[in-house]
Amino acid sequence: MHRLICVLPIFVCLFASVLHAEETSKPNILFIFADDQSYEAVGYRGMTQVKTPNIDDLAKRSVSFTHAYNQGSWSGAVCVASRTMLNTGRFVWHANDVYKTAETERSAGRFWSEHMKKAGYKTYMTGKWHVPAKPEKAFDVTGHVRGGMPQQTPQGYDRPKSPGDTEWQPWDTKFGGFWEGGKHWSEVVGDEAVGFLKAAAKDDHPFFMYIAFNAPHDPRQSPKEFVDMYPSEEIEVPGDFLPEYPECKEIGCAPSLRDEHLAPFPRTKYSVQVHRQEYFAIITHMDQQIGRILKALKETGKEDNTYVFYSADHGLACGHHGLMGKQNSFDHSIRVPLLVSGPGIKPGKIDAPVYLQDIMPTTLQLAGIAKPDHVEFTSLLPLIRSEKKQSYDAIYNCYLALQRSITEDGFKLMVYPKAKSVKLFDLKNDPSEEHDLSADPVYAKKKQQLFATLEKWQKKVGDSLVLDPSLVQ
Repeated sequence: MHRLICVLPIFVCLFASVLHAEETSKPNILFIFADDQSYEAVGYRGMTQVKTPNIDDLAKRSVSFTHAYNQGSWSGAVCVASRTMLNTGRFVWHANDVYKTAETERSAGRFWSEHMKKAGYKTYMTGKWHVPAKPEKAFDVTGHVRGGMPQQTPQGYDRPKSPGDTEWQPWDTKFGGFWEGGKHWSEVVGDEAVGFLKAAAKDDHPFFMYIAFNAPHDPRQSPKEFVDMYPSEEIEVPGDFLPEYPECKEIGCAPSLRDEHLAPFPRTKYSVQVHRQEYFAIITHMDQQIGRILKALKETGKEDNTYVFYSADHGLACGHHGLMGKQNSFDHSIRVPLLVSGPGIKPGKIDAPVYLQDIMPTTLQLAGIAKPDHVEFTSLLPLIRSEKKQSYDAIYNCYLALQRSITEDGFKLMVYPKAKSVKLFDLKNDPSEEHDLSADPVYAKKKQQLFATLEKWQKKVGDSLVLDPSLVQ
């Protein structure tokens, strides 16, 4: 009996040591998340005039997923749906089913951060949350947790009407917004992420960091030095510029929609130049903070055992197709940058279509966590490791009951139920989606094939909207 009493503490100590060794051998996860950043709004893509030297440097040592998408939204606040999908792992309409009970989901252990906690990770979050679960319980440590967007002001809407319309300026702190509290919110996120990394350098536990910028969401504010990098008269207007999108009201993008109300109707090239100037400026300012975070990671001495993920919750039109917001199914609004770097990651590009929410199951796999039954998105690792060539046969997207789209084999079919119309684009030959082929009889069969795929995906994601097949006849 005395021997058993003596041996038991030794066994407990050995068991604890084994668990600690397993935890410390696990890779760290650093997830950096932007808000409203289109796939084209990064320097490494070379598609716009935006400057992102730190993201570009990260891209050089990352796998870049060139066709990463958000699955859609049941809300005008597209970020709400995107982040609920990301944190629960569920496809869009299944995520909608649990949105109002998100705290119950979290407390039951079915949130991303809860899975990481159970795997021995120290979890940290700062910045934008926008999910109705308690972040201070979802993560071991939290910094400033922000709402959906910085406060807009009346002066921030319906502008600029002319070059003389200069009352609202992105560097003017009197309008609050990103300046509320005295320091730009992106800088606060940078400060807090750096602070956690300094503490993590002295901690043997693996860490999971969820760093969520509010930028570059409007109000697109940044210090004057960043705005001055982009003279408005030198900003390129998108080639698909329109004074007004023809079906804007029928698809839910009328002038009354908050995002669309930011710029005057009809659109002018000057107003688009100014909005894109401010969009690029706040992205470059955010990029500076990302550079600080990546530098701090290197200084921890843990960079070689850390996977870094970079993405955004959705894109943004910001002047494309006569639209300003993200409540549409064009690529500029549903497609995002997605970078993955870390141990064993060979830099390069992967063109296979994926969802940004695939990041969640990827990190679970890296942490040695068996994929939970409720997680519907797919790990990116089989693509990264060349174990398979694609994760999805098609990309589904939705917005309210007003828009549906499916992308398959280089073609995209958009369905507008209220407008009783469809659009068809050949993305290989028309990547900017300017030439609608839906009325061309040559593509009649293609429309029907895509419609059938769309209906199949509706069942997969829990979409109950019944579409009229006569729209593709």
